[in-house]
Amino acid sequence: MAQTALEARAELDPRPLMIGEQDDGSLNKSILDFVWAKPSKGWWALFLLGMAGTGLLTMAISVTIGKGIGMWGNNIPVAWAYGIVNFVWWIGIGHAGTLISAILLLFQQKWRTSINRFAEAMTLFAVMQAGLFPILHLGRPWYAYWLFPYPATYHLWPQFKSPLMWDVFAVSTYFISSFLFWYLGLIPDLASLRDSSSTRLKRRVYGVFALGWRGSARHWHHYKIAYLLLAGLCTPLVVSVHTIVSWDFAVAILPGWHTTIFPPYFVAGAVFSGFAMVITLMVPARKVMGLKNVITARHLEAMCKVILVTSMIVGYGYAMEHFFAWYSGNEYEAHVFKNRAVGQFKYVYFMMWTCNVIIPQLFWFRWFRSNIYVMWIISVLINVGMWTERFVIVVTSLQQDYLPSSWADYHPTWVDWSLFTGTLGFFGMLFLLFLKFVPAVALSEVKELRHELEHARREHPEHAHENQPVMDLSEMEGAKP
Repeated sequence: MAQTALEARAELDPRPLMIGEQDDGSLNKSILDFVWAKPSKGWWALFLLGMAGTGLLTMAISVTIGKGIGMWGNNIPVAWAYGIVNFVWWIGIGHAGTLISAILLLFQQKWRTSINRFAEAMTLFAVMQAGLFPILHLGRPWYAYWLFPYPATYHLWPQFKSPLMWDVFAVSTYFISSFLFWYLGLIPDLASLRDSSSTRLKRRVYGVFALGWRGSARHWHHYKIAYLLLAGLCTPLVVSVHTIVSWDFAVAILPGWHTTIFPPYFVAGAVFSGFAMVITLMVPARKVMGLKNVITARHLEAMCKVILVTSMIVGYGYAMEHFFAWYSGNEYEAHVFKNRAVGQFKYVYFMMWTCNVIIPQLFWFRWFRSNIYVMWIISVLINVGMWTERFVIVVTSLQQDYLPSSWADYHPTWVDWSLFTGTLGFFGMLFLLFLKFVPAVALSEVKELRHELEHARREHPEHAHENQPVMDLSEMEGAKP
């Protein structure tokens, strides 16, 4: 009889925001336990793997600086290749953090509270990887400071007409704003870690970063105002940053690049890949860290729906590129898209369509949105597909330009692959450190959500089932939704 009652309640509210009867004490324990526990063997294995990737990255950077860009596979006419492909891919991954944190906060979406900390940390680490490639691509990275307008006796000033110059300001502004937003949200949780520390050293370290937080009404008042203002500041950056990145291509008079659809198409693709990476990281982390009670199927399903919508926007962008090439009657434009489909990288092109447009359509069906294993595999394929998209845009458009005598095939070198693989390792290492030393879920926001749900049940008992935290039956291993 008890099981039947649970099933009945699960049918009324199959996707709760919180599972089980929670209180502030149980939330403290479930969210902070991983920080205080000793690292497991699995964590150490992954961390050592990340350190190995970071070592590979360091070696590849050293070779690039010591011997020059000639160690990359770039040639004429493919002067842009892995460096810009990886830059755009990593910047795109960093978009979901700001969207989840800022825009969903302004729209008062309650399902953001358990996942925003994951997404914000992912944003910071992804932007750090992205920033490496343009600096290395300069050829003389020790002169990278020339990109900033500082007073100089040499009277060297940046070329503000260059879209690459716009990238410097867009990406640096995005990183600073995202870091401030992430750190501000961390302050109450750092104070919780300070207060629950078992040693004086930990208490002092977390106390320094908590900035004297005491949880007074005055502190909360200023915190809420600052958090809302930063959310409003970060919101336009979601659109502006990747729009400016798309201008790197769109302002060039080159077939395959010079099109007005690039800004919205790039922004949608960035959100698409960013949400896929959040799922890729969150699904294994929530299981290992025991966070299924606060990161429920409702959170994952909501992200799958966003992925589905942005996948269709990306697919529309792909189709419109071909339509513009045909409708314009421009033979050079038509040749670029023909080369993508039948040229050297045709398999990469069809992988892009399969991973980014066809496979995500499975999320129309609730079973695929509820099965965490299928969901995770699809998210990984989307990340692969979005990398191939950037590769197709950059390389195939440059590979065969207006002058057939300068056409050349492109082949990445071991340094190209080492740089890309190394950034994956460095990203993973930073993310593991984040999971170990700070709460992966915004503890203060989850507590606030619990109190809101409890208040709603008391104020409107006739709708209590809509907010009651119940057993998430569809999340049980092997169960059907």
